[in-house]
Amino acid sequence: MNDQQLLQYYQHQQTQSGWFSLIHVMIESMVANVGEAQSRSFLVQMGDALGERFPLALAHTVGELEAQINARLAAFNWGYIDIDASETAIRIAHTALPVPPEEPKLMAWNHAFSAVLEGLYARWLREQGGKSHVSLWREASPSATVIHFRYQNNQ
Repeated sequence: MNDQQLLQYYQHQQTQSGWFSLIHVMIESMVANVGEAQSRSFLVQMGDALGERFPLALAHTVGELEAQINARLAAFNWGYIDIDASETAIRIAHTALPVPPEEPKLMAWNHAFSAVLEGLYARWLREQGGKSHVSLWREASPSATVIHFRYQNNQ
């Protein structure tokens, strides 16, 4: 399956008419009114608040953490993740995120939604025992349907 086929599949499965359109219009309007930098900070805060509202149980292994996050994402219909953990970092590959039907708006939505996920994942990792000085950020992504995040201590 190519990337365009995946986009069409995810759009059909994950973007409930009305609700997704409303959220998309709200985010577009926010970015237009306050700019990308300020809206990004707000969206990260919204992800953090979402993580607080939907906490995860304490995981004893990376596999348990991945399973818990995937169960929550499945309930939200937001795709799934794969975690790759090393001695120095955790890399999260988020696949199948909801995407808008209008392709020209895809990258703006991708940036906005990844800001929400950044706040969400950072909250969940802190609640698993992560330290507040350890950063989580979005890395370059190979496609519109995959977002990579890195959680690593840069001190």
